[in-house]
Amino acid sequence: MNITYNEKNRLFKLDTPGTSYCIGVVDEENFLGHVYYGRRLLDDQLTYLLRTQEAPFVPTENNRDRCSFLDSFPMEYTGSGLGDYREGTLAVRTTEGHTGVSLSYVSHRIYDGKEALAGMPAAFGSKESCKTLEITCEDSILHLQVILSYSIFADTDAIARSVRIVNGGSEEIFLTKVLSACIDMDNEDYEMITLNGSWARERVIQVSPVRKGKQSVGSVRGESSHQEHPFIAWKSPTTTEETGDIYAMNFVYSGNFLAQIEENQFGSIRAMMGIHPENFCWKLMPGESFQAPEVICLYSAEGIGGMTRNFHDLYRNHLIRGIYKDKKRPILINNWEATYFNFNTEKLLEIARQASGLGIEMLVMDDGWFGHREDDNTSLGDWQVNETKLEGGLKHLVEEVNKLGMKFGIWFEPEMISPDSDLYRQHPDWAIQIPGRVGSLSRNQYVLDLTRKEVRDHVYDMVAAVLHSANIEYVKWDMNRQLSDLGSYGLPADRQGELLHRQVLAVYEMQDRLTKEFPNLLLENCSGGGARFDPGMLYYSPQIWCSDDTDAVERLSIQAGTAMIYPLSTMGAHVSDCPNHTVGRTTPFETRGYVALAGTFGYELDVTKIPQEDRDSIPGQVAMYHKYNDLVREGDYYRIAHYAENHFFDCYEVVAKDKSEALVTYIQVLGRANCHSRRIRIPGLAPDKIYVVENAADWPELKQTEYGGDALHYAGIQVPPLAGDFRGRLLHLVAR
Repeated sequence: MNITYNEKNRLFKLDTPGTSYCIGVVDEENFLGHVYYGRRLLDDQLTYLLRTQEAPFVPTENNRDRCSFLDSFPMEYTGSGLGDYREGTLAVRTTEGHTGVSLSYVSHRIYDGKEALAGMPAAFGSKESCKTLEITCEDSILHLQVILSYSIFADTDAIARSVRIVNGGSEEIFLTKVLSACIDMDNEDYEMITLNGSWARERVIQVSPVRKGKQSVGSVRGESSHQEHPFIAWKSPTTTEETGDIYAMNFVYSGNFLAQIEENQFGSIRAMMGIHPENFCWKLMPGESFQAPEVICLYSAEGIGGMTRNFHDLYRNHLIRGIYKDKKRPILINNWEATYFNFNTEKLLEIARQASGLGIEMLVMDDGWFGHREDDNTSLGDWQVNETKLEGGLKHLVEEVNKLGMKFGIWFEPEMISPDSDLYRQHPDWAIQIPGRVGSLSRNQYVLDLTRKEVRDHVYDMVAAVLHSANIEYVKWDMNRQLSDLGSYGLPADRQGELLHRQVLAVYEMQDRLTKEFPNLLLENCSGGGARFDPGMLYYSPQIWCSDDTDAVERLSIQAGTAMIYPLSTMGAHVSDCPNHTVGRTTPFETRGYVALAGTFGYELDVTKIPQEDRDSIPGQVAMYHKYNDLVREGDYYRIAHYAENHFFDCYEVVAKDKSEALVTYIQVLGRANCHSRRIRIPGLAPDKIYVVENAADWPELKQTEYGGDALHYAGIQVPPLAGDFRGRLLHLVAR
């Protein structure tokens, strides 16, 4: 890990353990150019890659073709409106209505460690584990400074990038676009990877060729969204899980985003990421600064899997915080799919009594405990316990659950308000709305305008009062609708374009306050399932509800896409009832347990009503979780096969960091007729070690139970056909 600046050839070089990232300063105008990103290099004589010795030449030598130069030079961070016709990363509007902005290098500093981003989530690192480069650029006409920040880490190949804009002039200026990162490079027939979907089918892996023009994913919904994800990658056509080049960006932000790749007429591409410019306009007064969120950039020469494991290490070591950062999570049972709104104290205690006897460690009371909420049409915003439903009150219920040896958790949706609520009747102006228009309801609720301090303080105080009233050790923080009708009574007319970003900052402020006031709380974020599963949320909660679709087969696809970026320890995953409440499919209870094991593990069912055979299986699943969770939570993830690509089976693996053991999960989605055993290759093991099948009793078909690590990787192991659809097996390998 090192950052250097070669004054002679004016080249910055950032070296991570396996990669190099190079930036050059060019010409008397000090254009900042992207030179190289890829495998780690010793050489720093690389400015020839900028092609400044060929037409179109730099403007000092050939100002007659300034537009041609600006339109093809590989910019490190781009302005707009002055001749670069590719999409830029920064756009402004002056008080005179002008929009041109151009940036030149001014100065830099290199320092150990990494500074926090005020009010926003960001990766962190100590002076020993992290190093940062800050490059200051300026538009001398506008007196606008742009500080580009790059942080590298000793234990991963990630680069954390962010941008801060400072108005050094005497007049206000309006920022109409501030993206956080840009990479210009030659296109080498790259393919673009995105994660797309909808409610209950989030983060489905999609691969498409990079072509001329713009290809983008984004969200303008006020959340990172079910539909598209703040992630893009581009890879060589021959790149696999284990080999080949891949580049990636992931946005540490929970609101609107744009992620885009544009190929120009010369066959070069510009990849960029940041806050979506639609409905964004930030008024920057003289002396003020605007901090853009952080983007994590990655390059791997070890395929998609190499990218994945670098993301996992970065987020586990440098983003997730709190007492549960490196800790096993309690096995919980949530009453949502068990009862929905139809419960009372005795029903919850009935579930808790059965669950505690089976080894389940926490009861979570979901929606329906407050106001007069008997369905999803009322009471959001009235965060007081309904003691008609919870006889004896919340404290009594929690104490009774604690007597059973179980922890207690509770659900909130603090960002929302129901039209049928005392809070709305008292403060109708507290909802985000456009005056004079009929508000657009979703799930019969509005969004609270948390940009107003009195609103977020009032809501936070209600939530905190509930948490102080009883021994509550877990909170599920939900957000069940997108934003619309963008208007705030708390913002003046020339700042209405700040609403969406200020709303996200307000959520961050509330969750930061919550985690500081209740430092021992396990916080799980949720947004109608997985609509806000992003690195920004992980900074405040170590786990996020992955999807409202808990069907084991559907979850294979959802969890595969999620695990492409995020550690398994972050994925809220439960065993639920069958027929599944979302898709109606029935899968074996055993298989549901195997799939949920790849996440935080818990239950989403009425344990008092499930078949006795399933109930009798729970102690074994609890033991399975306790046996393997340290490995699942801390190990290296390998995606071996994905049923969405082969239609028949799914297989993934977690390998201990020291290669001492591995757990392979194999799910036969569809049975096949008249077929041989299936050969799977198991990567990531120590090639010179012998591995024993520790759970050989579960594999009576195996005639051999000891294998060399190299044989498992390159020759593989035979998996016999399993009887029926949706069947699963675990393979636990231990080095001897």
